[in-house]
Amino acid sequence: MSRSGKPADFTIIRSALPGVDAVEARSDHVFARHSHEQFGVGIMLAGGQTSSSGRGQVEALAGDIITVNPGEVHDGAPLGGAPRAWRMLYLPQPLASATAADLSEGASHEYAFHDPVARHAALAACFHRLYAAVTARGGGDSASLLREQLLLELLHGLRDDGARSRRTPATAAIAHARAMIDDAPATAWRLADLAGVCGLSRFQLVRQFAGATGLTPHAYLIQRRIEVARALLARGAALADAAAASGFADQSHMTRIFIRTYGVTPGTYAAALA
Repeated sequence: MSRSGKPADFTIIRSALPGVDAVEARSDHVFARHSHEQFGVGIMLAGGQTSSSGRGQVEALAGDIITVNPGEVHDGAPLGGAPRAWRMLYLPQPLASATAADLSEGASHEYAFHDPVARHAALAACFHRLYAAVTARGGGDSASLLREQLLLELLHGLRDDGARSRRTPATAAIAHARAMIDDAPATAWRLADLAGVCGLSRFQLVRQFAGATGLTPHAYLIQRRIEVARALLARGAALADAAAASGFADQSHMTRIFIRTYGVTPGTYAAALA
């Protein structure tokens, strides 16, 4: 639901590029702090949005390109309270890595978007053409060539050549705590357990974990659980089964977190990919 109480208008489209999700939305939904496993690139169609991300506080208006890197914690709210409209493509990390290798002539497989918001007419036009090519049916035997070409052009124009991160580098202890959660997100972790294994006090763990990831251990755990649930739903799992397998107390709990994170119910998401 949006903050106005009306259902948010989200359309999820199965794209012609394997692993890529296409989303079109119009909503006044306020997104809680969350992250994505994929790279996200899109364009504002109408209205405006304010967002706090790992690359700073930003505002995006109609015509602006918006981007998010995997694991980048961000939120989002409409400017002035009025609904805004946007389109997004979510790209799996292996696809971006393969593109990075092409762009660097094999020197690197690392990719990162540079600016969270960019006003660039040529790249905006490129995104519109790519979105149309990805969501169109058919297109003949040249359609695949066009999609690959447009994706290379867009990612080339938006990349961060240094692939820099502004987050505090994770220590070995924090990397270990994060890996424990990643490996078993459905586990009922206790802060004392994670801290003890990592040789830190509970306070040190919370402070250092947030500095490295942008989320507290609890918020990170919930984020990982909702990512697991989303992946299960995309593979056709029933709502109750996805909730149980990803560690949520029940289906209602999963639904609340799913809406808060993605702005759409898990049932709507599953139906769009069926």
